[in-house]
Amino acid sequence: MRASRGAARAYILAVSLCATLCVLPALRPGAGTPWTTLGLLTGLYLVCELPGRRPFFGSSVPVSAGSFFPLLLAAAFLLPPAAAALVAIPGSLVGRVEKPPVAARRVWRAAQLVLTVRVASGVHALLGGPAALGGSGPGRLPELPYALLPACAAALAFSLVLSALDGSILAAAEHLPVRRAWSGLLPRSLGPHLVHGLAGLMMAVLWSSSYGPLAALFVLLPMYISGWAFAQYHRQHAAHRATIRALVQAVDIKDTYTRGHSERVGRACVLIAHELGMARDRVEVLRFAGILHDVGKLGVPTRVLRKDGPLTPQERRVIELHPEYGHEIVRGIGFLGEARAAILHHHERLDGSGYPYGLAGREIPEFARVVAVADAFDAMTSTRSYRRGRPVPVAVEELKRCAGTQFDPQMVRALARGLERHGWSGAASAVTADDGRLPVPVSRGGGTGRDADAVAARGPVRPRPPDGTGGRSR
Repeated sequence: MRASRGAARAYILAVSLCATLCVLPALRPGAGTPWTTLGLLTGLYLVCELPGRRPFFGSSVPVSAGSFFPLLLAAAFLLPPAAAALVAIPGSLVGRVEKPPVAARRVWRAAQLVLTVRVASGVHALLGGPAALGGSGPGRLPELPYALLPACAAALAFSLVLSALDGSILAAAEHLPVRRAWSGLLPRSLGPHLVHGLAGLMMAVLWSSSYGPLAALFVLLPMYISGWAFAQYHRQHAAHRATIRALVQAVDIKDTYTRGHSERVGRACVLIAHELGMARDRVEVLRFAGILHDVGKLGVPTRVLRKDGPLTPQERRVIELHPEYGHEIVRGIGFLGEARAAILHHHERLDGSGYPYGLAGREIPEFARVVAVADAFDAMTSTRSYRRGRPVPVAVEELKRCAGTQFDPQMVRALARGLERHGWSGAASAVTADDGRLPVPVSRGGGTGRDADAVAARGPVRPRPPDGTGGRSR
């Protein structure tokens, strides 16, 4: 950990030195820096960043990284590269920081944006952007649509440099492989940065026109409103995650024998969904279904969940009510959508012998068929305090053996492909109960009811419950 912190500090220092070298040309005498424009843009960016630190505004002010990138890109279009880089410094040094160390994060942010704006402005100048904006003489109109080319190229350079620096500091601070640290950063940021580039171009055109800097400010208003709407969406999404996390923690506290099981079932559901080519929004809802599939255990008596010996027929009937309890618990949570049906039906079986309603085949909702396979797979591969987990290949073979009677073959094949492609880490070695003891597993022919959890199906007669309980829902 100390080595990672040291590497991150050294990297921040190196980037800060490079940033200093980038802005020095603008400070030299005779550089011809347009100080009026520079001062106005710098002051405007500073004023835009300040509300995030004022408690008076509360958490409703959507000031975060990227909220005012159009202003920085406008500076890159209006000013020489070294001067444009100066605009980012004051606002970055006083901007809102969510996590410690605050000082190091602010210095890093300032240095990062200095380099990013410097490169974007350089690309814009290299492609003749200032002349296309009408900067080569008074009264000249922008050369549209050509002005779009250097602006989009500058936005692309902005995105590339910012993503590279973000990935590099992540690799240095968390000791991650560079490829993994950079993975996904550019695709996620490229679209928004291109939009920021177009907004910045609009600001620069208005700034250079006869209407002057005041007209350019009107571009910030819709950007701020869109930022507010985006922040509201993320706040709502965070509230959804908090709700789900609270429910899962409640289940984990009550049923300590399956601690961590819900999160892993959610991961396995996502694995299957990706192989099926599901849309992104459905994948997220399916993940919720996997995580919350056992929330109905909150309605099952604790003495039944934690019983060490075999379950009586009456206790099995009580356990088999947990899908209906779960459905009642989540019925009013609107954002769960299809996940609610999965929670209710994840113990149905393809041959109609499941519960609670004995649905068969395509009568069973798609999400429920996915959760059934993911649930059984994790139950078989997870090591618990009373028995060891099975190897992943053995669990997959067991699922294939029960496909067509107990599980949907399409979902089983999708899981097998996903495991071949991505692997499965952590599930087989994690002890999911409170203690770490691993007693010798009891015989398959009898013993505790819990030992049957990991068995998907056994014997030629009737297939067992989807997570392999043989009468005990787990």
